[in-house]
Amino acid sequence: MAAHSLDDYARLAREGRDAVQAEFLAAEERASAGNREILERTGLRQGPAEPPGPPETATKILGRTWSAPLVVGPLAGLFRPEGELAVVRASRAAGLPVVVSAFSGRTFAELSAAAEGPLWLHTRLFRDRGAARWLVSRAQDAGFGAVVLTLGPQQHARLAPGAVPVNLAEDVPIRPPSGGPLADLGGYGPFADPAALLDHTVDWPGVEWLRSVCPLPLLIAGVRTPEDASRALRSGADGIVAETLDTLPAIAATVAGRCPVLLRGGIGRGADVLVSLASGADAVLLERPVLDGLLVAGREGVGAVLDEVVRELRAALVFTGTGSAADADPGLLRTGRTPAREPDTGPPAREAAHPPRTGDLRKSDLHTSVGDPVLDTMNFLNEVTQRYPDAISFAPGRPYDGFFDTEQIVTHIRAYLDHLTGQGLSPQAVRTAMYQYGPTAGQIREIIADSLRADENTDVPAESIVVTVGAQEAMLLVLRALITGPDDVFLVSSPCYVGITGAALLLDTEVRAVEERADGVSSADLEAAIERERAHGRRPRAFYVVPDHSNPSGTTMSMRTRVELLDLAARHDLLIVEDSPYRLVSPGTPLPSLKSLDRDRRVIQLGSFSKTIFPGARVGFVVADQRVTGENGATSLLADELAKIKSMVTVNTSSLSQAAVAGALLSARGRLSELNARPAEYYGDAMRATLRELDRNLPAARRAELGVGWNEPTGGFFLTVHVPFPADNEALTRSAQEFGVLWTPMKYFYPQAGGDHAIRLSTSYLTPAEITEGTARLARFITALSTAPQT
Repeated sequence: MAAHSLDDYARLAREGRDAVQAEFLAAEERASAGNREILERTGLRQGPAEPPGPPETATKILGRTWSAPLVVGPLAGLFRPEGELAVVRASRAAGLPVVVSAFSGRTFAELSAAAEGPLWLHTRLFRDRGAARWLVSRAQDAGFGAVVLTLGPQQHARLAPGAVPVNLAEDVPIRPPSGGPLADLGGYGPFADPAALLDHTVDWPGVEWLRSVCPLPLLIAGVRTPEDASRALRSGADGIVAETLDTLPAIAATVAGRCPVLLRGGIGRGADVLVSLASGADAVLLERPVLDGLLVAGREGVGAVLDEVVRELRAALVFTGTGSAADADPGLLRTGRTPAREPDTGPPAREAAHPPRTGDLRKSDLHTSVGDPVLDTMNFLNEVTQRYPDAISFAPGRPYDGFFDTEQIVTHIRAYLDHLTGQGLSPQAVRTAMYQYGPTAGQIREIIADSLRADENTDVPAESIVVTVGAQEAMLLVLRALITGPDDVFLVSSPCYVGITGAALLLDTEVRAVEERADGVSSADLEAAIERERAHGRRPRAFYVVPDHSNPSGTTMSMRTRVELLDLAARHDLLIVEDSPYRLVSPGTPLPSLKSLDRDRRVIQLGSFSKTIFPGARVGFVVADQRVTGENGATSLLADELAKIKSMVTVNTSSLSQAAVAGALLSARGRLSELNARPAEYYGDAMRATLRELDRNLPAARRAELGVGWNEPTGGFFLTVHVPFPADNEALTRSAQEFGVLWTPMKYFYPQAGGDHAIRLSTSYLTPAEITEGTARLARFITALSTAPQT
């Protein structure tokens, strides 16, 4: 299988390695685990705007300009015979410096010729100082540009099986510990374990000695604290390699630009590079991804990995609105760590003078979501509606009241009670089913599963269903289960239903928008968004979409896009959250649901009976048949995990509500499409009437003159009208006050800005007469604002 991404190279490298390689890489992973943990919980903030041109990645280190702030290596123990030359040649093509080991299997002259530029030598301190001096001199003669020396214990000098350290093999004046000759390298013990030739540790006197005999720029690696950095500077270091990301900002502050600061350990992606630069590094050392590329495809693999890391770095710069790598600063970072609180010095002076006498709170004492405009959206619409009760409202997306009969509730509940009795339940058991809390996952799951099979050709076990308090609770449960950290992101088709973005806001979940086109979401756009998020070091967990007559735009996903979306989800290991409450209240035969096409358990389906039975029941459901494997190997269904969360949120869904919904389903033999045949026809007529009246009041020539347009959904509750003026709250208030018509600003439905010149119309709740009069008022409003002078 060919590798197309950094993840592919990492996976294929793991699959192809032998036991020795696995042990070596495991040791490397343990050494960088701390940095990796920090990088995984540190994200990047989206900038206000993209830079005006392609971002600049070129970086100057030790007086030489390189193509990017990346230093390749140091790579010891390379696993392919041509490994070192492959890395050097690929790095040369990428315009990047390479650190090679003193224990290289190739001569310094060979490596330098392949590099066509200065290499850096990663050396050790030998017990015999003459050997260290000689080795540095030999590197200088070969044209090397710098030397890197690591502080601390010298334990990792192992060679790949069969490798010979040729730069120590010819005429190096080393006296081995046993006093034997060096010429017989093939069987001489010390070279099976080169660490035997080394000092046990590199301390500051050793650093100062090497500085005194090294004519090349000297970088000190293994720096972990600001104190280490300060001592390195006093010892004459020309550069510092920090080992820990958590102390990098303090180390950079200590260095204060007097020499370059590099970070080593855990760098895996382009976003990691930018996080490191924003934390104070001038460049990073790239090791593990290069080894992955080498193991999978040799020089070609290394080149592909380097190109991809640089590409991801450019994408991260664009995402943050940063013009160049040199402009990175801490303001780009978004971490999952709780900010340290300032010392509690008491309330401000004014508050101290007037101490609180009640339990009243400041807004700042509450979760930030309560101040977000998304949560104010519905309140504002309700306020406007109450203030102008005579206005005709295209705002509420709710079913038409004319189909509800109060007695139906009693009939439905009676049908369910009869069903329970028919199944052999005793009067006591029936009473318990109605009066007690009931199972958290719901007591009508079998009935819902039967309905899905009958109406949607969706065959899922009842155990994979959780009955919820409306679809809104289902959204909350799914988000809570899937989002595990600050770098998990939730993708949504935009514009999208405010309920999902509101739930994400409450749970501090990062939402990323995939903009709809005129015909709905594009799988190519979604794939680009997935790759962009991964390039920024984030993990796309799921994609939320309303495939049928979506709220708010009214678009419907084509059959081709449905198939492409499922294929994409499989390729990128993505879950799809399907929310389709308008399928069975629309005329005609709907396209297959995504869940009915799902063969790999990629789709989590949200369901609601608010549109199909009645909203007051507040009953929804989630189909989550994905398998979950625990650390001990035990498996469960995702539905089981959602039920655990629900037990701490609502405990269970009202038994009385479930009974009313179950009775309705039983009366229709599970076929909601039959139960909703008449409402679907009504909603279809309402949509067609609205489109017809809009066209009559604003004919094509007039629309073109004004710059007005709309889409033409074939069902559902909503359509979108595009206007040339800002469709904001001020315009809505004027529409209600002066023209007696209400609508919803589309900007409410864009998680990341948009929809400023569009309005949502809901056609479901109006009578034919209200549609006729309402569209006439709306046309007058649109005409008035479209022709008014724009300020």
